[in-house]
Amino acid sequence: MDNFLLAVMAYDRFVAVCHPLHYTTKMTPQLCSLLVAGSWVVANLNILLHTLLMARLSFCADNQIPHFFCDVAALLKLSCSDTHLNEVMILTEGVLIMITPFVCILVSYICITSAVLRVPSAKGKWKAFSTCGSHLAVVSLFYGTIFAVYFNPSSSHSAEKDIAAAVMYTVVTPMLNPFIYSLRNKDLKGALRKVIGRKRFSTQ
Repeated sequence: MDNFLLAVMAYDRFVAVCHPLHYTTKMTPQLCSLLVAGSWVVANLNILLHTLLMARLSFCADNQIPHFFCDVAALLKLSCSDTHLNEVMILTEGVLIMITPFVCILVSYICITSAVLRVPSAKGKWKAFSTCGSHLAVVSLFYGTIFAVYFNPSSSHSAEKDIAAAVMYTVVTPMLNPFIYSLRNKDLKGALRKVIGRKRFSTQ
């Protein structure tokens, strides 16, 4: 679901930068609700597919999952059945689920870059790019760790590396989102200055 929501946010940035005068007519509440609902439906269909494929496997060895949550890749390592079909589905269906939104994000930012480069003033270019910086930071962090976990053969990485990467995209990225997307928010900056000032005052 994060995949598709990041693509939706990229489209939102594309409309805001490339078609600012039409933003309110294009990004209507109805369209936003439809995009979020669509992301939720696709995510749940993805979960259902892997659950049904996992139900056909046998687990006759160790029943302790070497992970901090019930991840598909970690479960496959514990199965004593043939997991070839499951691994093929992770790669093929995963490509559609992961690459399609990623391509949409790339296309959006190519269009945004093209539009920004036509802006005559340096200040205008910086303002346009700065609105996209926080989103790009989350995209880089999210997709970098996802690709490291799911698009490598299971034998090429250890459980410890899988856990570290999974923590990045399931815990760290969502936790950083409020801060990353609010870096240009004056109220947040003011609140942070007050907190830092109180700590300095209390230590003196």
